[in-house]
Amino acid sequence: MTRASDSVRVVVVWVPDFPVLACGTRDGAPVAVVHRGAVVACSASARAAGVRRRMRLRAAQARCPGLRVVERDLAAEVRMFEQVVHRVEAEVVPRLEVIRPGLIAAPARGAARYWGGEPQLSVRLADTVTALGLPARVGIADSTFAAALAARRGDGVIVPADGNAAFLAPYPVGVLGVPGLAELLKQLGIRTVGDFARLPAGRVAERLGTEGIGAHRVARGGQARPVSVRTAVQDHTVRRLFEVPEEQTEAVVFVAVALADELHERLAAAGVVCARVEAVVGTADGRTLTRIFRHEGRLSSRAVAERVRGVLAAWSEKGLLDAGGAEPGIRRLALRPDGISPDTGSQGAFDGERDTPVEVERAAARVQAVLGHRAVTRIIEVGGRGPGDRIRLVPVGDVPDDGAGGAGAEGGPWPGRLPAPHPAAVYPVRRPARLTGTDGAPVGVAGRLELSAEPAFLAVDGRRRAGVNGWAGPWPVLERWWTRDSGRRIARMQVTTDDGHAWLLLVDRGRWWVEAHYG
Repeated sequence: MTRASDSVRVVVVWVPDFPVLACGTRDGAPVAVVHRGAVVACSASARAAGVRRRMRLRAAQARCPGLRVVERDLAAEVRMFEQVVHRVEAEVVPRLEVIRPGLIAAPARGAARYWGGEPQLSVRLADTVTALGLPARVGIADSTFAAALAARRGDGVIVPADGNAAFLAPYPVGVLGVPGLAELLKQLGIRTVGDFARLPAGRVAERLGTEGIGAHRVARGGQARPVSVRTAVQDHTVRRLFEVPEEQTEAVVFVAVALADELHERLAAAGVVCARVEAVVGTADGRTLTRIFRHEGRLSSRAVAERVRGVLAAWSEKGLLDAGGAEPGIRRLALRPDGISPDTGSQGAFDGERDTPVEVERAAARVQAVLGHRAVTRIIEVGGRGPGDRIRLVPVGDVPDDGAGGAGAEGGPWPGRLPAPHPAAVYPVRRPARLTGTDGAPVGVAGRLELSAEPAFLAVDGRRRAGVNGWAGPWPVLERWWTRDSGRRIARMQVTTDDGHAWLLLVDRGRWWVEAHYG
């Protein structure tokens, strides 16, 4: 057991619902900030209506029909949160790290001594943030994880030294942030963090692997990763010196992508990962500006560069990059990894089943640096009714939304879902079609799903008319019925023709369309 005098104290400042505040919404209306079709943050009124983080957008709108949806702008969040970071850094603690916009952490021991104790430090931090017109909650504990939970429990919660394990014990295992492990533990009858912490560490290592070891260490009150280790090459910092001071932010961001890629290569060669990345910007007039981001081996090169972009934009707006009459521009950029620990393996997968080859990740990162973040994507299976709804393209390097490809999204329920066998080709844009009876009149579908006539001929845009020799359906699909403008009532049919083809048809407002081809 670590003695109280030796424990590492961490203070966390949390701004609740910061993505909602960053989009300029403070009128109390139900708002959801979404990213790739999932809710990443929502207002208090939206939560009261049943909206939750990680919920799919359709489910959120079903629970709150008047929900206002805003697409997440991470760069804007970083830029707005930088004013909070700068104020806290200047007035309370001199060195901190940004876990994400809305959440920062800093060592508590030295600052607490300076301000007269941990309660005084907590009050000082909360007052500093609220002076900017933002809500703030502060928590202090022996680890960042416990301190963040303390902040979420209520402002000013201080976990006693060596009290992490007791504080975390009542929480459900889901708070550990490992969904697969949490589900397994629940099946074994282990439902709280305290129950998990009481398991022997050796048995956890034998049966649950490196992911389980890290979660078990957190459950027992420690940090997720072991103490930083020394490597043969101590300095993994990557730097770029501009021959001519660069005044364009986008040019610096482009260099940041290349530097982040080089940093990942160095860390991989040394067999380590970093918990944090410090961006160091040297201006042409000799000043140095720094910012620390939480990394934990999860940020792609593009993700690191996006954070650099947001910070540069914030510094530029505040005039910190202004040379004040001296030579303008940025002279150097460096990325310095901090919190080095052994690399226990990557959980990322390119095709959803096996680990991504390192060479593929690096090649994809280089293409993304040239053509854009969405230039290289991978397919994730998600939930949906039609064949085009059941896949999503996720940029390589991004972590899929929770539930993407999992049982919660793919497993449904999805009333009206198209049954197997699945089509061989799904058209990105559905093609017009004409389904007619023997008399040449269009076949219609009544409200009770009765066909107005027996299908005899099918004409698909760009192909010759063919005779219909079999069909199945129609199957109804009723989507978003609670909204007046975006509701949809359609029906689908499978049709085979005498020229050897099989089609998936869709009728919408009396018009027939081809959605997919079976071959």
